Amino acid sequence: MLKKTIKYTDFDGNEREEDFYFNLTEAELTEMNLKTKGGLKAHLEAIISAQDTTELTNLFEAIVKKSYGVKSPDGRKFLKSEEILEDFTSTQAYSDLYMSLITDADAASSFINAIVPASIANSAKSIEAK
Repeated sequence: MLKKTIKYTDFDGNEREEDFYFNLTEAELTEMNLKTKGGLKAHLEAIISAQDTTELTNLFEAIVKKSYGVKSPDGRKFLKSEEILEDFTSTQAYSDLYMSLITDADAASSFINAIVPASIANSAKSIEAK
Protein backbone atom coordinates (compact mmCIF):
# COMPACT_ATOMS: atom_id res chain seq x y z
CA MET A 1 0.00 0.00 0.00
CA LEU A 2 1.18 3.46 -0.84
CA LYS A 3 0.30 6.43 1.35
CA LYS A 4 1.01 9.48 -0.78
CA THR A 5 0.94 12.93 0.77
CA ILE A 6 0.01 15.48 -1.87
CA LYS A 7 0.24 19.24 -1.48
CA TYR A 8 -2.10 21.10 -3.78
CA THR A 9 -4.19 24.22 -4.15
CA ASP A 10 -7.94 23.62 -4.02
CA PHE A 11 -10.49 25.39 -6.19
CA ASP A 12 -10.95 28.13 -3.58
CA GLY A 13 -7.24 28.93 -3.71
CA ASN A 14 -6.49 27.24 -0.37
CA GLU A 15 -3.22 25.35 0.06
CA ARG A 16 -3.94 21.80 1.21
CA GLU A 17 -1.91 18.78 2.17
CA GLU A 18 -3.70 15.43 2.28
CA ASP A 19 -2.83 11.77 2.45
CA PHE A 20 -4.14 9.56 -0.35
CA TYR A 21 -3.94 5.77 -0.47
CA PHE A 22 -3.25 3.44 -3.37
CA ASN A 23 -3.11 -0.33 -3.41
CA LEU A 24 -3.51 -3.23 -5.78
CA THR A 25 -4.13 -6.65 -4.33
CA GLU A 26 -2.69 -9.79 -5.83
CA ALA A 27 -6.19 -10.66 -7.05
CA GLU A 28 -6.61 -7.28 -8.76
CA LEU A 29 -3.24 -7.57 -10.49
CA THR A 30 -4.02 -11.10 -11.60
CA GLU A 31 -7.34 -9.93 -13.00
CA MET A 32 -5.65 -7.06 -14.87
CA ASN A 33 -3.03 -9.46 -16.21
CA LEU A 34 -5.59 -12.01 -17.39
CA LYS A 35 -7.77 -9.36 -19.02
CA THR A 36 -4.84 -7.91 -20.96
CA LYS A 37 -4.08 -9.66 -24.23
CA GLY A 38 -0.65 -11.27 -23.88
CA GLY A 39 -0.39 -10.24 -20.23
CA LEU A 40 0.24 -6.93 -18.52
CA LYS A 41 4.04 -7.07 -18.67
CA ALA A 42 4.12 -7.86 -22.39
CA HIS A 43 1.55 -5.13 -23.03
CA LEU A 44 3.64 -2.57 -21.14
CA GLU A 45 6.82 -3.64 -22.94
CA ALA A 46 5.06 -3.30 -26.30
CA ILE A 47 3.81 0.18 -25.40
CA ILE A 48 7.28 1.29 -24.34
CA SER A 49 8.93 -0.29 -27.38
CA ALA A 50 6.48 1.43 -29.72
CA GLN A 51 6.78 4.68 -27.76
CA ASP A 52 2.99 4.81 -27.77
CA THR A 53 2.42 7.72 -25.39
CA THR A 54 -1.35 7.59 -25.83
CA GLU A 55 -1.57 3.97 -24.73
CA LEU A 56 0.95 4.53 -21.92
CA THR A 57 -1.12 7.45 -20.65
CA ASN A 58 -4.27 5.29 -20.76
CA LEU A 59 -2.52 2.51 -18.85
CA PHE A 60 -1.29 4.85 -16.09
CA GLU A 61 -4.73 6.39 -15.76
CA ALA A 62 -6.26 2.91 -15.41
CA ILE A 63 -3.69 1.85 -12.81
CA VAL A 64 -4.15 5.00 -10.71
CA LYS A 65 -7.92 4.67 -10.83
CA LYS A 66 -7.86 0.93 -10.09
CA SER A 67 -5.52 1.40 -7.13
CA TYR A 68 -7.13 4.39 -5.37
CA GLY A 69 -9.19 3.82 -2.26
CA VAL A 70 -9.89 4.79 1.32
CA LYS A 71 -8.54 2.79 4.23
CA SER A 72 -11.10 1.97 6.92
CA PRO A 73 -10.33 3.44 10.36
CA ASP A 74 -9.66 -0.03 11.79
CA GLY A 75 -7.33 -0.95 8.87
CA ARG A 76 -9.35 -4.06 7.98
CA LYS A 77 -10.66 -2.79 4.66
CA PHE A 78 -9.49 -0.78 1.71
CA LEU A 79 -12.66 0.63 0.24
CA LYS A 80 -12.99 1.28 -3.48
CA SER A 81 -16.09 2.45 -5.31
CA GLU A 82 -17.12 4.70 -8.16
CA GLU A 83 -18.14 7.37 -5.62
CA ILE A 84 -14.82 7.21 -3.77
CA LEU A 85 -12.94 7.38 -7.07
CA GLU A 86 -15.02 10.30 -8.34
CA ASP A 87 -14.39 12.18 -5.10
CA PHE A 88 -10.63 11.81 -5.66
CA THR A 89 -10.54 12.48 -9.41
CA SER A 90 -12.53 15.67 -8.86
CA THR A 91 -9.65 17.20 -6.88
CA GLN A 92 -6.61 19.12 -7.99
CA ALA A 93 -4.58 16.52 -6.07
CA TYR A 94 -5.54 13.91 -8.69
CA SER A 95 -4.55 16.24 -11.50
CA ASP A 96 -1.20 17.00 -9.87
CA LEU A 97 -0.49 13.30 -9.27
CA TYR A 98 -1.52 12.33 -12.79
CA MET A 99 0.68 15.00 -14.36
CA SER A 100 3.67 13.96 -12.25
CA LEU A 101 3.27 10.33 -13.33
CA ILE A 102 3.02 11.01 -17.05
CA THR A 103 5.85 13.55 -17.12
CA ASP A 104 8.38 11.88 -14.79
CA ALA A 105 9.43 8.29 -15.50
CA ASP A 106 11.07 7.93 -12.09
CA ALA A 107 7.90 9.06 -10.31
CA ALA A 108 5.84 6.66 -12.40
CA SER A 109 8.17 3.75 -11.69
CA SER A 110 8.24 4.50 -7.95
CA PHE A 111 4.44 4.73 -7.87
CA ILE A 112 3.98 1.39 -9.63
CA ASN A 113 6.56 -0.35 -7.44
CA ALA A 114 4.91 1.00 -4.28
CA ILE A 115 1.39 -0.23 -5.10
CA VAL A 116 2.38 -3.74 -6.17
CA PRO A 117 1.94 -6.27 -3.35
CA ALA A 118 5.23 -7.32 -1.73
CA SER A 119 4.60 -10.98 -2.61
CA ILE A 120 4.48 -10.16 -6.33
CA ALA A 121 7.42 -7.76 -6.17
CA ASN A 122 9.52 -10.39 -4.40
CA SER A 123 8.52 -13.05 -6.95
CA ALA A 124 9.47 -10.75 -9.82
CA LYS A 125 12.86 -10.00 -8.23
CA SER A 126 13.63 -13.69 -7.74
CA ILE A 127 12.68 -14.47 -11.37
CA GLU A 128 14.86 -11.60 -12.66
CA ALA A 129 17.80 -12.85 -10.55
CA LYS A 130 17.76 -16.27 -12.28
